[in-house]
Amino acid sequence: MAIRWSVGVEAEGDRVLTHDEILELADAVAVNSGVASGIGATRYGARLIVLADDRDEAVAAGTATFRAAAARAGLPEWPIVHVEAVSELEDDEEDG
Repeated sequence: MAIRWSVGVEAEGDRVLTHDEILELADAVAVNSGVASGIGATRYGARLIVLADDRDEAVAAGTATFRAAAARAGLPEWPIVHVEAVSELEDDEEDG
């Protein structure tokens, strides 16, 4: 049974990203309840919500969604340097 996962993904490259570039990424990930980061940095990232049965599936779905959003935003396809996934069940356990 699929559950909600919060997936964070970051890509790193060789130049500083602008406010407008990250704003475009933020718009692209918003459809997945996502937020973007990376203004003034050589790394851009997003945290977004996906539905998946397990962590591996969540990481795969989150990474694919991130790549598609970055392409829509016109960002370079830099190497992914960090991925993490937390399920809603794990998050609930931490809260209480």
